[in-house]
Amino acid sequence: MKRTALKVSALILAAALTVGCASTTEIEATANRADAAAAAAASAAEAARASADRAAQAAASAQSTADQALSAATEAQACCEANRESMERMFQKTMSK
Repeated sequence: MKRTALKVSALILAAALTVGCASTTEIEATANRADAAAAAAASAAEAARASADRAAQAAASAQSTADQALSAATEAQACCEANRESMERMFQKTMSK
């Protein structure tokens, strides 16, 4: 009876150790997958940041170009108004003679 109980206890201990090792292996595998997922997420975040930086730089360049175009348009409008006034004065001067 003692031998049977001893054999059963040994089998239970061996089974418990096997389950414990499998559990540790599963935990390590899960940790490795989590590490890989975290590395992939960090890489994606870095790529997104770089893309956002490029977009911000392109937007700043576009704003600068738009500001230059507005300045040129304002100057052209002022020139046009000056020419119109000059032509109007010349016309009035011609008509008064």
